[in-house]
Amino acid sequence: MAVLQKRFGAPTFGLTLLLLALTATGARAADKPLKVFILAGQSNMQGHASVSTFDSLADDPKTAPLLKEMRDKDGKPRVCEKVWITSVGCLGDAYSDLTEAKGKLTAGFGAPDDKIGPEFSFGITMEKLLGEPVLIIKTSWGGRSLHTDFRPPSAGAYVWSEYELAQCKKRGDDLEKIKAEKLKATGVYYRAMIGHAKKVLKDIKRVVPDYDEKQGYELAGFVWFQGFNDYVSDWTYDKQMKPGGYDLYAELLGHLIRDVRKDLSAPKMPFVIGVMGIGGESWL
Repeated sequence: MAVLQKRFGAPTFGLTLLLLALTATGARAADKPLKVFILAGQSNMQGHASVSTFDSLADDPKTAPLLKEMRDKDGKPRVCEKVWITSVGCLGDAYSDLTEAKGKLTAGFGAPDDKIGPEFSFGITMEKLLGEPVLIIKTSWGGRSLHTDFRPPSAGAYVWSEYELAQCKKRGDDLEKIKAEKLKATGVYYRAMIGHAKKVLKDIKRVVPDYDEKQGYELAGFVWFQGFNDYVSDWTYDKQMKPGGYDLYAELLGHLIRDVRKDLSAPKMPFVIGVMGIGGESWL
């Protein structure tokens, strides 16, 4: 993921670039298009933080103020009055379902049960900074790669390396069967992501009851939080621990950004890439 941070200037936490781009004030909120943000990725975007972990935020002076924003006067997860969300991919088996959850933003839009993902603090922050209605469209499925599952159309078909083919042969795999399975899986979740976004944008009032079509909407930003499955794909990235070992991921990410902007007719939509260092500084 460090490659992405250097190449695209991605923030490591807090989605700083997007926040800075949206803090300008101007016309009254009622005169502005509805701000729409798309949050997409795999399990880290789904979010597996339980409400029971909230108290731990009070232990750090840096996160204690955020905890106050996350709770109401009764100490329960806050319900945002100006932020709505529609989310697919977090219910059912959390890996393949397209079941939708929608409503005003609060806890419970992460993985099953009462969990949260980046959408909760993101929405709270946007509501505070913008002071106007916000819609979040979230699509996230655990265990998905950019090289296959989220592969964007302009990247073309999956390219099998000589190393992969040799490994398949060594293992005695049915290569034709594996190639057919790969072809079938390629781009499935990219299409699901774009399909859900288009469905929501076609009928925003279904999610945001007070939405006025005369107001219109603005695709104000896209947040991508995915990469672990590519990070550990030592067959696709067989030179991963060498210089340039993840250049392919950076190329695919470029295709993703261009294709999403094209498919959603938003040529200037800002992109923010979330970076997570599970292993501390050694991962960065």
